This record gives sequence, C-alpha cells and structure tokens, in this order.
Amino acid sequence: MNLFKFIIIYLCISLCINIPVYGSRISDSYDGNIFPIYAGNGSLVPPQTTLKEAIQNKRVSILFFYLDDSADSKALAPLIAGLDLIWKNNIDIIPMTTDELQNKDFTDPLEEGFYWNGYIPQTIIIDENGLIKFDKNGLIDLDEVNQVISEIKGIEFEDSSFSVKSFNEYNSQISKSSKTKN
Repeated sequence: MNLFKFIIIYLCISLCINIPVYGSRISDSYDGNIFPIYAGNGSLVPPQTTLKEAIQNKRVSILFFYLDDSADSKALAPLIAGLDLIWKNNIDIIPMTTDELQNKDFTDPLEEGFYWNGYIPQTIIIDENGLIKFDKNGLIDLDEVNQVISEIKGIEFEDSSFSVKSFNEYNSQISKSSKTKN
C-alpha cells in the first residue's frame, strides 16, 4: 500500500513540475524548423515549388541550403523570409535542409541538390534560364541579393529595409518597409 501511495505522489509531483525548454539563435542546437521559429514564416517550408518547376515556368529562384541546428542558418532565416516578403510574386524561394542531400550524387541541373557545394548556409540565385547569378556560403548581404534580383527581373529596387519584431523569446514577425519602382 505504501508503494502505491509513493508512486501516486511521485507521478503527481512529476506532472506538476515544468522544466523549461531552451532554444538559442546563436547556438548550433536543434530547436525545430528555423523558419516558423526564428523567421516567423513557416509557409516557406516545405517549398511550394521545385527548381524544375521554377525553370520550366521561367521564374527566378533562390535556393537556400541550411540545417536547422546551425547558428548561421538561424541568423539567415529572417533574411530569407524578408526576401519572400519583398519579392513574393516575382521569385520562387526554395529552402532545402541538407539532411536529405547528404551522401547523394546529383547529376541533373534541374535538381536542387546539384547546386549544393556541401557547406551551409548556402544561398544561390538562379535566373529564369537556369543560370547561376549569385552563389555564396555563410551570411549574405541583403542589399547585394536584392540588387542581383533587381537586375535579373528588370525592376529598380531602392531600399531593402524591413523590420523584424520579436513577439516572444523565439518567434518574430517581419514587416515590409521597402519600396520598388516598376
């Protein structure tokens, strides 16, 4: 009988104690998918299109290779979401976690993995004809990326500013404050 009481009390106490879960933008820890958590835009994953579809439809594509447990990828997630906000109807953003690309050989240039060089994060801009116009590993300059997209699309781009408001410890919301000329 005492053992039964002990088990019941132990279970009640165990259920009442809340152990906090910690996530960090600056660590290489896995906290979940980086786009809904750190960029406030879970609609980017899974990608809404493939590179093959984008090239067939003559659309500019941004390939973003990342890992959810990379501090640099976490830092770039809001910028990629900002590009989606700024250029939404003009480009296709294709974020690809590299977990499924590991140890595979890609020979078809219409497959996203063909362009991954093995390092993360990697950002690639491919024009509507399938030509690489930008390819950089690590942190990227948003103005440089916007300039490349602007040149490809023929749209003059003035300002790439947007604000990222954090509404709790992990999540943020991006709002646009940029202007384009058509």
